[in-house]
Amino acid sequence: MHNHFNGLKTAALFGVLFAILLGIGGLLASGTRNSSFIWIMGLIGVGTVAYSYWNSDKIAIRAMHAYPVTEAQQPVMYRIVRELSARANQPMPALYVSPTASPNAFATGRNPANAAVCCTEGILQMLNERELRGVLGHELMHVYNRDILTSSVAAAVAGVITSVAQFLMFFGGGSSENRNANPIALLAMSLLAPFAAMLIQMSISRTREYDADEDGARLTDDPLALASALRKLEMGTMRAPLPADQRLVNTSHLMIANPFRGGGLRQMFSTHPPMDQRVARLERMAGRPLGY
Repeated sequence: MHNHFNGLKTAALFGVLFAILLGIGGLLASGTRNSSFIWIMGLIGVGTVAYSYWNSDKIAIRAMHAYPVTEAQQPVMYRIVRELSARANQPMPALYVSPTASPNAFATGRNPANAAVCCTEGILQMLNERELRGVLGHELMHVYNRDILTSSVAAAVAGVITSVAQFLMFFGGGSSENRNANPIALLAMSLLAPFAAMLIQMSISRTREYDADEDGARLTDDPLALASALRKLEMGTMRAPLPADQRLVNTSHLMIANPFRGGGLRQMFSTHPPMDQRVARLERMAGRPLGY
């Protein structure tokens, strides 16, 4: 497993997410003189985490219309995942394929015993076996490092903050019962809270992607295979991006490559690190002893 000491950082980021939720509740409570809003926001946060925990292995699979595959249908995929799972001394996840030409892969599930790894038909056609092994090693390390649950919960809480902030914008509209609310504070919170939540989610996701790249390369003992796959995926997703359906947007942070076409500010605020930086880090790893 990784030794990047990101657990404390992630816990702190989640703390900030919940602090934003409670801050929204505090503003609502001050405007209505009803302290129950603080508890309501807290319960919304806890409920979101609970829902994400129990359903993180289903949401992305459904969004991608993925179907389970047998060893007879995908012998190479099974052989690679079985080998790498045994090497990591971890249970083998369920395997799925998504019927889309856009090349990508993702893992999902709350723990290694309840996990799934999915490849799109596009990535299975694009990559050779060595490159596919590098990608699957990356996805397995997401599972073993518990990154999927972390990223899913972060995305869900960030979504709740955005939804509540949109409500807050209307709440500050000026009904008589809101006359005690600070309109500047309400406006600031409604604008800044979603932006802050997005940045926190992005920080969590990008850190986890770098870690999975490094740990997957150690698991496979082949960082250059993953680097080669990432280069192909960057070009492939540009040629065949996923449609910007909201369900796909909500699960895109789980995928190994950004599935949507875009650059500039959209790339800057992507949950995925820049591909050239990921490739460069893997190429530097190739000159160092690895081992797992």
